[in-house]
Amino acid sequence: MQQPLDQNETHRPSPDRACCQLLRAIVQPFTTDAQLCQIAQNIRDWDELLRVSSGHRVLPLLFARLAQAGASLPPAARQRFASEYRRNVFHCMANAAELIAILASFSQHAIPAMPFKGVVLAASVYGDANARAAGDLDLLIHAHDLRQATELLLNRGYELHTPARADLSPAHPECHEYHFERPRDGMVAELRWKLELVTPRYRRSLGMDWAWSHRRSTILADAEVPDLDRETTLLMLCMHGSKHSWTRLAWLVDVAQLLNSGPNLDWNAIDREAKRTGLWRTLALGVLLAHSVAGASVPQAMLRRFQSPRAVRRIAQSLGEHIIDAPGTVPRSVIPYSIRLLGFRDRLRLVLSLALIQPNPRDHAFVDLPRPFHALYYLVRPLRLLLNRTPR
Repeated sequence: MQQPLDQNETHRPSPDRACCQLLRAIVQPFTTDAQLCQIAQNIRDWDELLRVSSGHRVLPLLFARLAQAGASLPPAARQRFASEYRRNVFHCMANAAELIAILASFSQHAIPAMPFKGVVLAASVYGDANARAAGDLDLLIHAHDLRQATELLLNRGYELHTPARADLSPAHPECHEYHFERPRDGMVAELRWKLELVTPRYRRSLGMDWAWSHRRSTILADAEVPDLDRETTLLMLCMHGSKHSWTRLAWLVDVAQLLNSGPNLDWNAIDREAKRTGLWRTLALGVLLAHSVAGASVPQAMLRRFQSPRAVRRIAQSLGEHIIDAPGTVPRSVIPYSIRLLGFRDRLRLVLSLALIQPNPRDHAFVDLPRPFHALYYLVRPLRLLLNRTPR
């Protein structure tokens, strides 16, 4: 049995076969121009292709590859794709200018900040700040700088839209980001002080101390900005994609682009750091998917090592098969997907932490035990929580 993880995706109609075939083709580096033109001839609903490619954040890549191949598009479809492509370029340029300005403002107040994903990733990994679909501005900072950083963003016209509840603060275990929006132009910025793996109760949190120690610099719009080194970027991308069950094709393209670009990665360093931070299985899942779906180049020795855990191999196969038509689909299991991504020590730590929490009425409602056996609710509670957990 297969189980889709992202409930929002399950309510969307599945794209037709031709759309799926074309999207799979454009992310494969070895697809020839002639093959792309041939597949594009089978597209009957170009509006559907626009919808699906936008949802997977690969519309810029799709349009660029079709244009390069000289594919024949209906005039109306070509106009719409070109318009969306130009809009994305404008958005990327605006993001780059705003990010540089925010970093300069933070620097003037001695606030270290590490941008990640977005235009910085496009500039450093793709060599073109406009190559990815534009999104938000994501910055990692120290929690103790949050108040001053918030004031600086408010002075730039942003409004704070999170935390949604008044009791959520940086000290709260479920709070890890502040979301800002600027009404006059729709610019969105997010300040984070933790990078998370799965959910707050059993995540591996990595913050600014970790990221700043792995920094380098990248040129963005003629400005030098901080950036994560390629090894750490790979871990971050795999952590982010795994957390969201790889429901967007663009996240796999990012991993594949990183693996296929630049000098050779230090796989020994990546392997050590992934094990140290508890990210080894998320790394394995991301690399396996990028290899199978997007043609990423991976050393055979590492590929065999990543394929060794049966659970990871099965999840990668299922996600890869359904990433376009049913994103987030994994084999059904008693153990939730997010738990299967954890190593043995993290699983044991999770079970022990859950077992030590006082049982509550929901545990009693889960199974009705006679009063003499109420002590067993300390065992019922972790079982109930594990069964009820689903990734965000």
